[in-house]
Amino acid sequence: MSESVQSIAADQVVGIHYTLKNASGEVIDSSSGDEPLYYLHGHENIVPGLERKLSGRKVGDKLNVTVQPADGYGERDPRGEQRVPREAFPPGTPLEEGVQLALRDPSGQIVPIWISKVESDVVHVDLNHPLAGEVLHFDVEIVSLRAATEEELEHGHPHGADGHEGHHH
Repeated sequence: MSESVQSIAADQVVGIHYTLKNASGEVIDSSSGDEPLYYLHGHENIVPGLERKLSGRKVGDKLNVTVQPADGYGERDPRGEQRVPREAFPPGTPLEEGVQLALRDPSGQIVPIWISKVESDVVHVDLNHPLAGEVLHFDVEIVSLRAATEEELEHGHPHGADGHEGHHH
């Protein structure tokens, strides 16, 4: 198959290797030694500050991107921290620090929350992403680029390296 796509634009599936560090240089996440991360450009699959910097880039490009909180996971909202009685969680819920759960708000929207601390009778949850308020430092290498399939465009995310890895919604 010939590679007709030259530079990154909307509706393309981009494969990147990345290392994410916080302001103090600590590695938070990395694809090193693993499969690349595939995302659908222009569909909010990755933080906006990184997606913007990848527009127009080509396979083989390497770049360092610093993303401010407003273009990353947002600023921390102190009202996002809440204490919930342990018995409010269904039996079997993994109540451990760092675990992400999803709640339904009164309007029926799914809201992600993160467990920040677990005590004997109270679970501290946070509506803020764990990286909210953090300046993010990405080292990125673009490793692949292709047009998205119709199904990927419909779903708003890629289905693996070649677009054929199925999944269930």
